[in-house]
Amino acid sequence: MSSSFFLKPGSKAGKKRKNPTAGAATTKGKPLKKGGKPGKSAKSGQSAAGPVPKKQRRPKEEDEEIASDDDEYNSDAGGNTLAFSSDEGEEETPQDKRLRLAKQYLTEIEKQEAERAEDKELSQSVEQRLQTEYLDSVGKLRRNIAGSLKSCDASRVLKHKIHHTPICSLALSPDGKLLFAGAKSQFLLKWCTETGEVLAKSDVLPHREEPETGKKRRSHIIAICLSTDMKYLALAEGGPHIQIWCPQTMKHLKTLKGHRDSVAGLVFRKGTHDLYSAAKDRSVKIWSLDEMAYVESLFGHQTGVTSIDALSRERAITAGGSDCSLRIWKITEESQLIYNGHKDSIECVKLINDEHFVSGGMDGAVSLWSALKKKPICTSQLAHGLGENKVANWLTAVAVVVNTDLVATGSCDGFVRLWQTNPNARKLEEIRSIPIAGFINGLVFNSDGTKLYVAAGQEHRLGRWWRHKEAKNHIVVVDLKLQSAASK
Repeated sequence: MSSSFFLKPGSKAGKKRKNPTAGAATTKGKPLKKGGKPGKSAKSGQSAAGPVPKKQRRPKEEDEEIASDDDEYNSDAGGNTLAFSSDEGEEETPQDKRLRLAKQYLTEIEKQEAERAEDKELSQSVEQRLQTEYLDSVGKLRRNIAGSLKSCDASRVLKHKIHHTPICSLALSPDGKLLFAGAKSQFLLKWCTETGEVLAKSDVLPHREEPETGKKRRSHIIAICLSTDMKYLALAEGGPHIQIWCPQTMKHLKTLKGHRDSVAGLVFRKGTHDLYSAAKDRSVKIWSLDEMAYVESLFGHQTGVTSIDALSRERAITAGGSDCSLRIWKITEESQLIYNGHKDSIECVKLINDEHFVSGGMDGAVSLWSALKKKPICTSQLAHGLGENKVANWLTAVAVVVNTDLVATGSCDGFVRLWQTNPNARKLEEIRSIPIAGFINGLVFNSDGTKLYVAAGQEHRLGRWWRHKEAKNHIVVVDLKLQSAASK
């Protein structure tokens, strides 16, 4: 390869000759005759006696190709020339990398599916797997697992002497191995769900800051939520402030201030560190835990907000309590959708997917909603029956297995009830009732719906209006046996 591929006019590589006497001096490639005029030197381009006349100057193209510099460059940089050409051939482009990773991903899926299916069904299994993962990523996946429920076992109990008061809130890690529990006390407990042991306990009282009124109050952990990557844990300790903890080390990180009344609900947007909080001051606030800072407030409810939930989209759904409305907040669009249907205060709401959600209220009704309709598409009145005073038992907790048809509700009638939802058929059917005494203050499913954790207590999590003396303050673990899980 000629040196003109590597050298440009005026480049320094062609001007590094320091010894003009090395080799014979030439003029236009011919040896200098004895006694003749000196020719042009390789270094300066000038003759010894002065400038060379124009007719004796070489063309510009000849200045770019110097024969002596060819030998020098090839001897010094010949190895680099070979390395440059080989690196250029082996460099992987972004398109090639994506293609290679896609082939590797498909190969792994084929190996996994080959263990479950025959060769003739392998392509269908891979296609179904890819379709399922895509629908899950866009929030449109729907799996029917309620119909495959075979039995329920509620014999396992988690109990600790520190939590001798009613359990108020639960939060489960994404992998289902860690459970965080709060009660009407100052302690936060971290449980191992496999062994049933307490891994850590933290006192939230020293990090609690009294409001400006200076009135003393008892610590009261009524809401807990975890970020998807298990980096942050947020809890509402009964006042207007939000405490941020590290769930791995159980160390306090920050106290967020901004609400003017007690915080009632907390939720992280899935896959992010964006925290949404709802409080009795009728506002919903957005926080960024990457900067540990307040972002903005959302207003619209006429009374205190009682519950909040969110999935992966930049939206949140809230229950407005006594104003009997549900609201979906479109944060990026700076707008809200209002839904009405309950006859009394709405106490809890949960998103099934991005298109459907379920709610429960003091009127004793469980309602199934579509985000495209202002009224519920299906309602089950008196879902938990009537109390001793002939008044409907109001719903205190709701849980769902996201992207499925399985829903759980709790009240104070002594049962946790499981429901099967079918938005297309406008149906909400009760399929099981699990006897658990006391107030059901919290419900949470694991990701595949095989376990349900129930926070039970003698009193309601928000007050002491009445008390069930026969109930116990503990966490009940309900094992749900599904036919699909058993067949695998």
